[in-house]
Amino acid sequence: MDLPAACPEIPVADLAAALDWYRTRLGFTIDWSDAALGLAGVSRGASRMFLSNAAYRAHLGNAPPLVLWLNLSGRAEVDALHAEWSGQGVGIDGPPRAEPWKLYEFFAADPDGNRFRVFYDFAWEER
Repeated sequence: MDLPAACPEIPVADLAAALDWYRTRLGFTIDWSDAALGLAGVSRGASRMFLSNAAYRAHLGNAPPLVLWLNLSGRAEVDALHAEWSGQGVGIDGPPRAEPWKLYEFFAADPDGNRFRVFYDFAWEER
């Protein structure tokens, strides 16, 4: 059985502020939001995520920061997303680079300290 794409739950301090930031800086669409519940859904292409405030996730015990891996299909896509997010003022650790562990990658962070590891796995090129 194949599994669908995973949908991470990203812990945020202020749901409304996080939704605005994910929309304006990262280019996500706000699919739905329930302020009373403390949960919202965002998407961009095939990537879907949930943003949750402290009250919503209190019973789960999950807290920031976390790392989300975004597996892109090539170096050009990694470069393009790096350029886009850099232009939007997203905190980025530096330009994309090829690492010895066969990932071409960069890291970006949201205001809550959650990190995006944006990468292309170039080990596939050798298989």
